[in-house]
Amino acid sequence: MSEEQKGGFSIKSWAEDDRPREKLLAKGRAALSDAELIAILIGSGTPKISAVDLSKEILLAVENNLNELARCTVQDLMKHKGIGEAKAISIITALELGRRRREAEILDRKKISSSSDIFELMQPHLGDLGHEEFHVIFLSNSNKILKRERISSGGITGTVADVRMIMKSALEQSATAIVLCHNHPSGTIKPSQADILLTKKVKSAGEILDIKVLDHIIVTLKEYYSFADEGML
Repeated sequence: MSEEQKGGFSIKSWAEDDRPREKLLAKGRAALSDAELIAILIGSGTPKISAVDLSKEILLAVENNLNELARCTVQDLMKHKGIGEAKAISIITALELGRRRREAEILDRKKISSSSDIFELMQPHLGDLGHEEFHVIFLSNSNKILKRERISSGGITGTVADVRMIMKSALEQSATAIVLCHNHPSGTIKPSQADILLTKKVKSAGEILDIKVLDHIIVTLKEYYSFADEGML
């Protein structure tokens, strides 16, 4: 069967080795391409294009980058002919489960020992967002994670974090140290003057209450800025 013919028929008409579900059962999940895994999620294509080819089209639109795919909304995915609301939700749900699994693996370790640990924990929460959010990680005296909390959510260019709210939450968690985290949807990791000023305010408040600010991490999709690593604390 030619590639053109294959694209025009349903997956059921393909050779068994080419069918994603059967391939997974016979060879294991690692044998499947990203497009084949997405094809299983959406179940079917259109009369003119198979589920796998439709999945390839979706991936091509995000340059085959799963992190970029995770940023897509239901409306973004529905721009592809053959993707309705239910199929779009299935894709987004699977990506969200993957993000939560990644976070669970990090939380199992529970201890923060470097800025990269913080980035690994927070990138799935903040890296994909199109707006700014400010989160705080509350730590024990041995740097074990007690809780992660979103303090505020704003627009594309900024969000406001209340120092009093941060300290109130820290006291409620009996935290002895905290890490500040927020994202820059623009992709730039350079801290703004507002970022620097807020860090100083939180650090000063923490000194009064004997709560140490260990770091302030600015998160983007692929990289981060650490105030501690850069000598800004």
